[in-house]
Amino acid sequence: MSDTHNWERQLLEKLASATLVEQRRSRQWKIFFRLIWLAIIGFIAVSLFMRNEEKAGASLTGSGHSAVIQLDGAITSENDTGKKMTEALDEAFRDRNTKGIIIDANSPGGSPVLSGMVYDEIRRLKKLHANIPVYVVVSEVCASGCYYIASAADKIYVDKASIVGSIGVLSDGFGFTGALEKLGVERRLKTSGENKAMGDPFSPTNPKHEAIRQQLLDDIHAQFIQAVQAGRGSRLKNDPQLFSGMVWLGEKAIPLGLADGYGTVASVARDVVKAEKTVDYTQQDDFSSRVARRIGVEFAGGVKSLFDTKLF
Repeated sequence: MSDTHNWERQLLEKLASATLVEQRRSRQWKIFFRLIWLAIIGFIAVSLFMRNEEKAGASLTGSGHSAVIQLDGAITSENDTGKKMTEALDEAFRDRNTKGIIIDANSPGGSPVLSGMVYDEIRRLKKLHANIPVYVVVSEVCASGCYYIASAADKIYVDKASIVGSIGVLSDGFGFTGALEKLGVERRLKTSGENKAMGDPFSPTNPKHEAIRQQLLDDIHAQFIQAVQAGRGSRLKNDPQLFSGMVWLGEKAIPLGLADGYGTVASVARDVVKAEKTVDYTQQDDFSSRVARRIGVEFAGGVKSLFDTKLF
């Protein structure tokens, strides 16, 4: 009986010891992950503080600076391009020491809606702050939606090898009707509204729907052309290819009136704005926003309309 009691006691002691070890490890992991999160939050806070200090320091000097806003990558809602650009523009214009704004552009284009929103915001803010000029400097590419935005600026500067233009609209998609037939798959689609399934990739092309789709593209293209003409004015040359969707190198874009000259961010700040010091007003994502957007993109999982209109 004594041996049985000893065995039970030893077992209980071992179980209790294992439980304590597991609890200790669990607490250690919790502490570890809390420290990681604190480090991330601290890094973000320091980055924001240093960014704000840079801007505050530039304002306190009173000597004036060139505000730089980066327009980089595709113009999409996933990137929050419209929100970031409008917030950066508003902040730069409101700074009393901003002598000029330089948009550092390197983008193939994107959403016509977001491009139009940023274009309108630039023109609105320019009316409110007539003493602050806006310039666009193209590094590699400023095409389609990017050029839509750029045309609102006072002047556009390029490199001789920059790619500029692509004033056009496209809508891409695929048709899988032949593949479905070969696989013996029958598409059973029901709609309420004769045009509701327009652009469905699993249905045969419909001449009426194609005509509607083309009209939409033509209307957006007309808005694009009107914006460029309003922004560039008499600088644009009367070339039949200007609004055809073609692109040009920077050295060809200048004679066509699509650009005004050669320049970099540094040279425009120094020689045009006359404020060599630059302050970056580009809006950056915080960590939580990046994670949330990434989760959203993964959740969407490519569920995207094939009737996707872009200024690419």
